[in-house]
Amino acid sequence: MNPPVLPPALDLIGTAVFALTGALLAARLQQTFVTMAFFALVTGVGGGSLRDMLLGVPAFWLHSPWAAPVIFATALVAWFTPTRWWENELLEWADAAGLAAFAVLGTAKALAFGVAPAPAAVLGVVTGCAGGVVRDVIAGVPSIIMRPEIYVTAAALSAVLTVLGALGGLPDAATWALAWVAGFAARGAAIRWKLALPAYREGRR
Repeated sequence: MNPPVLPPALDLIGTAVFALTGALLAARLQQTFVTMAFFALVTGVGGGSLRDMLLGVPAFWLHSPWAAPVIFATALVAWFTPTRWWENELLEWADAAGLAAFAVLGTAKALAFGVAPAPAAVLGVVTGCAGGVVRDVIAGVPSIIMRPEIYVTAAALSAVLTVLGALGGLPDAATWALAWVAGFAARGAAIRWKLALPAYREGRR
């Protein structure tokens, strides 16, 4: 019997949100449309592809008739909209939405394929963070996970709540919605108030 899978629309939503962050970063760097579309692609499918590789299943976007068009359309939106729409912290807010979405999706898909709760949560964190890391590395900018403010912790919150909801027998839709809101809120609070975890200090007792 084949393992259950998530509704494809959920992966598309997460892909679109993260693709937008890639396209917006390329726009901020004043790149061509080809580069913008490439950034949208690698950011949009990076986390999900790593998740599926670790699960030993085909990457979700390779067999989807909608993934590539959605990514291309997202790049077009970023290309044809005024730059002022994407100024200030909007890129980080879009990234926060994608982070929480893919953390939830990565965890939920891992659970659906029979992964134990703790490793499923870890895979959710990896799924949520991988796309943003690939985006930043290719762009040659400091990776967002190396900043002091809360980021990975927000993904972990979404992942853990997804696991807890599944273990508690809560409806999937309610669990995923709550987990996404919690992760997005945690990352949003970090953006708004520069919240950060304590950094390591040499000689700390």
